[in-house]
Parts: sequence; C-alpha cells; structure tokens
Amino acid sequence: MTPMWPDRRLLDLVGIEHPIIQAPMVGPKADLAASVSLGGGLGSLACATLGPDDVRKEAGLIRQRTQGPFNLNFFCHTPPVPDAQREGVWKARLAPYYAEMGLDPNEPVRMANRTPFDATMCDAVVALRPKVVSFHFGLPEPALVARVKDAGCLVFSSATTAEEARWLEAHGADAIIAQGAEAGGHRGMFLTTDVASQAGTFALVPQVADAVRVPVIAAGGIGDARGIVAALALGACAVQMGTAYLFCPESNVSAVHRAALKSARDDTTALTNVFTGRPARGVLNRAVRELGPIAADAPAFPLAATALQPLRTHAEGRGSGDFSPLWSGQAASLGRELGATELTRSLAARALEHAFLAR
Repeated sequence: MTPMWPDRRLLDLVGIEHPIIQAPMVGPKADLAASVSLGGGLGSLACATLGPDDVRKEAGLIRQRTQGPFNLNFFCHTPPVPDAQREGVWKARLAPYYAEMGLDPNEPVRMANRTPFDATMCDAVVALRPKVVSFHFGLPEPALVARVKDAGCLVFSSATTAEEARWLEAHGADAIIAQGAEAGGHRGMFLTTDVASQAGTFALVPQVADAVRVPVIAAGGIGDARGIVAALALGACAVQMGTAYLFCPESNVSAVHRAALKSARDDTTALTNVFTGRPARGVLNRAVRELGPIAADAPAFPLAATALQPLRTHAEGRGSGDFSPLWSGQAASLGRELGATELTRSLAARALEHAFLAR
C-alpha cells in the first residue's frame, strides 16, 4: 500500500517512498547514503572535499547496494583571494595554542580542500547521472547548471531566506531546501552574510512555500517524527535531516564527535565561523568559546580551517574535541542509535501515525 503522504510532488519527482532526505555531511560516505536510500528515503553524499575519482568511487559503491535514487552534493562558493596579512593575524591568534601543544606553526599542513563545483566535476556528474545533484551557497554558473539538468538530473539548493528561494527557482532549481537557523553545519546563505537575521525553520518554511512553486524541503532542528509532521503541515513536501543520521553506525563519525552529539542539548550548540571562515552550527567547545563564536579576524572560507588543522589533529589524538568542528543541529538530544535503513523506515512510520492521529 502506498503511504498516504499529504503532498507527493517531491516523492513522485525523485522516485522515493518517504519524504525524508539525509543531509549531505562531510565525513559520512557511501554506506550511509546507500542505507538511507534502501530505507525509502534519499541518501546523500557530500562531495565538497572529494575529487572526481573519489566521487565516481563512492557513487559506484552506492549503486552496488541499491538501485534507488541518491543525491550528490557540492559547494559552489567563490574561491577566496589569499590574504597573507589576514592569515598571519589568524595564525598569531592561534600561536598560544601551538605553544601549549608543542607544535611547530611553520610545519606544512595537509588537509582536504573544499573545492567549488567546476567543469571537471561536472564531467563526472554528467557521466554518473545521479537522480539529484544539490548545491550549497547558491548555484554554479548557468552553463554548468544547464549541463547537469540536460543529463537528466534534478537540481536542488539551499535557501536561508524567501529571497534566496525565489532566486534559486528563477535560476533553475527543481526544489528548494529551506534551511532554518537550527540546522547543523554550514549556513547555505549566498545573498546575505547577516547570520544574526536568520529565521528559524518553522518561520522560514511557510514563507518559502508561499514564495515559490517548486517543492520545498524543510531542514533544521528536525530530529524525530513530530518534526516531520510539523514541517509537512507548514507546506514542506519533505524534510532533510542531518544530525539524526550522525547517530547511525554507518555515519562513521569520530569518537569525539559522537561523544559530543550524545551529550548535546538544545542550548549547547552555536553558530561559529572559527573552523572554516563561514558560519556553521556545531557543539560548543574550547575553540568556539575562546576564539568566537564569530571571529572577525577569521580568514575567508575555507582558509580558516588550515591553521586550525594541526590543533585539531593533536587534540583528537588525545581523545579531545576541543579544536574539532563538532557539527550538530539544535535537536541532537532527540537522536537514536539505529541503523540508517531502520531509522528512515521508523521515522516514516511514526510520522504517518502522528499525521493520522492529528486528523
């Protein structure tokens, strides 16, 4: 029997059973995405720190486990112009931590780069033809969007305001992810830099739903079936959930990140730019408290991360998350340690139960 969801536009567009999308998050790979798709949702793979060969490998692993649709997600920010003076100020601010840990601040740093979507990556995507290609920080240049759509892929992107949602629809987005302030990870903002003005999910969703004709996906602070029902009642066709899936064994998050999530409460996260240079929500730790939460001298995204990487590596090696980006939304305390397939099915079943009880 087909589940009786109130608005099937996104379900029919994508070809999924349940209106649940696993948020793309740097770290989790094919295992999590495939498990969510197997459960009837839409699994997602964050590709911002992957090269084309890595994306091809992970997409292949997903397809080995499921024939269901999945989403490849990319950043489309403008690469920063190096600013030696600003980066020098940032390194000087971190110098006491280097001294505390006995680290050489002049040692070369190796870390994954966050590269915006470009023609080379577009070649890989066109060849792979995933059902959905989603973007963060707007959309890439029109020619690349056209190539993705001509390959038969649906294009999704995140909006943090109704204005951004209208812009995305006008520039080719097939669905809008309305990302509220409660969401973990990076803000998808691209027409504004004023993080203090960001609306919460349940204020943003109905305004975005009124502003566009394409399906709307609610994201931010949705941790259980009650949140799903509320989002659908406000005009969303589906929800995107990230933090809830970090509790799944398939997420493979670090031990310090998992411990932080398990102890997180509604008042223990903050929006901070100290880890990458762009505002993102994570669990409060030493770096956030002492350097931010918002640091005016942090280098532009993603350059702030480079100087922090040695501190993070050193601390994590000693079991500490003091300098790690512990991304989390505000509903982490609702998380359950279930397999991703079981969690997806359980969320859907309970959401349908709540919906029927509310009638």
